[in-house]
Amino acid sequence: MLGWVVTFLVIALIAGILGFGGIAGASIEIAKIIFFIAVVLFLVSAVVSLARGRNRI
Repeated sequence: MLGWVVTFLVIALIAGILGFGGIAGASIEIAKIIFFIAVVLFLVSAVVSLARGRNRI
């Protein structure tokens, strides 16, 4: 998922350098949304794994 964030950031950088401000802004917004979704999914996963505890064999 973070690979998508990097992809959209690269697209935004290239579009910004070439003067395509609208595309650069849209790519940055998409990258931000995907990044925050990844952070939320990570936090949910961490909480669930802590709530389960470790199984000892």
